[in-house]
Amino acid sequence: MLLYLTQYLAQFESGFNVFNYLTMRAILGALTALLISFIIGPRMIKRLQVNQLGQPVRDDGPETHLLKAGTPTMGGTLILAAISISTVLWANLENVYVWIVLFVTLSFGVIGYVDDYKKLILQDPAGISAKQKLFWQSTAALIAAVALYVTATDDVQTSLLIPYFKDLAIPLGMFQVVVTYFFIVGFSNAVNLTDGLDGLAIMPTVLVGGALGIFAYVTGNVNFSNYLGIPYVPGTGEILVFCTAMAGAGLGFLWFNTYPAQVFMGDIGALSLGAALGAVAVVVRQEIVLAIMGGVFVVETLSVIIQVASFKLTGKRVFRMAPLHHHFELKGWAEPKVIVRFWIITVILVLIGLASLKIR
Repeated sequence: MLLYLTQYLAQFESGFNVFNYLTMRAILGALTALLISFIIGPRMIKRLQVNQLGQPVRDDGPETHLLKAGTPTMGGTLILAAISISTVLWANLENVYVWIVLFVTLSFGVIGYVDDYKKLILQDPAGISAKQKLFWQSTAALIAAVALYVTATDDVQTSLLIPYFKDLAIPLGMFQVVVTYFFIVGFSNAVNLTDGLDGLAIMPTVLVGGALGIFAYVTGNVNFSNYLGIPYVPGTGEILVFCTAMAGAGLGFLWFNTYPAQVFMGDIGALSLGAALGAVAVVVRQEIVLAIMGGVFVVETLSVIIQVASFKLTGKRVFRMAPLHHHFELKGWAEPKVIVRFWIITVILVLIGLASLKIR
């Protein structure tokens, strides 16, 4: 929105041309989202406390988690507000990718909001049933997947790129819709499963989202894409603004969510952020790289699948508790140690993912 205003003002003062640069708008997007978080955050937390929208805690979890009971949740509302406002202010709103990614983020946020609302306001511990949640997630993901498929103008946009190999891609055709669906829904639930400790999910989201922003920038820039030997996809560069807004909003939320947390993001935040990562990865054609950089989310999800499968098949548990972060807590690791070590692992994985830009 402000892009159009600065373009108009540039007719009278050339200095406003600086806002035409994508990198400048990306920086402003991050700072705007961060500022919104700092301004709204304290007021929102106070309001949640007044309304007693506290986090329920599992009885079978680590004993230290009992202290978390009553901590305000639904803090993901702050994240969504910061991302949406910042993106609308600084992104090119004529870009179809911006609207698709925003649609995915907000639609999954609505699903998470309804789930949180039923749990906290209506006092229904089950929230939305698993079938209902999957149905609405699938509906939103398929709408986005079909939109991306219909708007594809090049074969590369319907191919699965293999990182670390030059010009190696698997043509998918209409099967790209299935891949898009899998990554959006899969990562939405993966981030939700990871969101079990203070700051555990949000910092990896910031790191991975920021890295995907780099991929968006170089993929949408014909000079950089040619130099790096990656496919050029026109228009994807504008997703950098969304990614930096997500990073800024995430860091702003972490200010209040760091151990010991003043607020939790709830399903409204976790489901929407995971879906956003999946959608962005599909747009910039880096699905496999997302699986690498988001390895913490992947492993957390696999730990749940393995635990459930093992118990149903053998009656035995592989882990002391799933998701994996609870396993380490029950082994005696302090919560901050688990959190920071998972952050460090994510930094390593993100660097490995970014290395695919040069290793080909």
